[in-house]
Amino acid sequence: MSSGSSSSSRAEAAAAPVCRRRDDCRLCGGRAWTRVLTLTPTPPANAFVPRAALDRAQPTFPLEVWFCDACGHVQLRDVVDPVLLFADYPYVSGTSPVFVRHFADYAAAMVGRFGLAPGDLVVDVGSNDGTLLAAFKNYGLAVLGIDPAAKIAAAATAAGIETWPGFFATAIAQRIVRERGAARAITANNVFAHIDDLGGIADAVRTLLAPDGVFAFEVSYLRDVYEQTLFDTIYHEHLAYHSVAPLTRFFARHGLALFAVERNPSHGGSVRGYVQRRGGPRAADGSVDALVADERKLGLDRAKTLLGFAARIDAIGRDLKALIAELKGEGKRLAGYAAPAKATTLMYHFGLGPAEIEFIVDDSPLKQGLYSPGLHVPVVPAAALAERRPDYLVILAWNFAAPIIAKCQAFAEAGGRFIVPLPTVRVV
Repeated sequence: MSSGSSSSSRAEAAAAPVCRRRDDCRLCGGRAWTRVLTLTPTPPANAFVPRAALDRAQPTFPLEVWFCDACGHVQLRDVVDPVLLFADYPYVSGTSPVFVRHFADYAAAMVGRFGLAPGDLVVDVGSNDGTLLAAFKNYGLAVLGIDPAAKIAAAATAAGIETWPGFFATAIAQRIVRERGAARAITANNVFAHIDDLGGIADAVRTLLAPDGVFAFEVSYLRDVYEQTLFDTIYHEHLAYHSVAPLTRFFARHGLALFAVERNPSHGGSVRGYVQRRGGPRAADGSVDALVADERKLGLDRAKTLLGFAARIDAIGRDLKALIAELKGEGKRLAGYAAPAKATTLMYHFGLGPAEIEFIVDDSPLKQGLYSPGLHVPVVPAAALAERRPDYLVILAWNFAAPIIAKCQAFAEAGGRFIVPLPTVRVV
């Protein structure tokens, strides 16, 4: 998408409602709902602000989770304008060594499993800073990224990973086919849950995909969110909380076939799905049917299973707030480590602000010097640990607790301790 097109989309968005409520399920179009969870309203989870904007109130939006009674898909119905969420996105994958390794392994698996050869085209939807595409490029593949964050897209292009700024859609897919040919592989990692018009994305994928091509997507898995009480993965960017059974029927309606799925520990628990055109060359390997059966046994196809989620969240909140209150009563000072989007949900729902967490250390230069969404906790570089010497670090990116603790050995050796809030509260 050209810069002009991006500017046009911004102008259109400025005239549109900032938040609207969806009436139909984004997978099946059904209109019968059960609300299964209500969390504290928050600002957009990545809406970090500079010091000069601290006196401006940030709007908050509902965080209500709904179950589609027709197909079982779990989702948000309140849709915040995606330009507001993604145009100035502050997250880049390349600052996380864990994700750099994850994407390197991902590319290797795709090349090996599907016989991708030098010159084949790989398109990454929501490509961010190009970390995954850089791994594919190492195998001699032609790569192209699509991402709505214009500054990140420009930086990725400057670094050698061509990235078009914009939202992926059928018109973009048609342009790629005209200019580059069909794609042997399309990837969408931690973005397939972010998209309101999933049907449009599926149609664009079918348009762009070569007859023997593969669409691979990776998303947080509802089963893990439910079993481990990972409620902080619920925020406005994540419109969908995917399970396999509804996705299987969804892809079939759009001329595609989900032929394999696999679980992995990314983001506390994710699922990676592999999709081809209907009638494509690959036989189903049994993994889809196996996970669908597991979901049915667990009850994820029934709204009543999810209705007890709130009580489990509240129990964790009581444990964490009691621990923090005890430590503050002893005169201990607390800071946070990492400022992921999930921290906004956790801090708002558990009532943790500057009085409890003095500052947050984050390794991304895009967030350093800013203040957390709504609560306005300052985000600082890691050097602040030695300068300000808190007693405890609350690891807000709990899915990276092990590498964060390893990285902060000097803090630990000086007597510092760590609080990991999820899946259960523990002190390290």
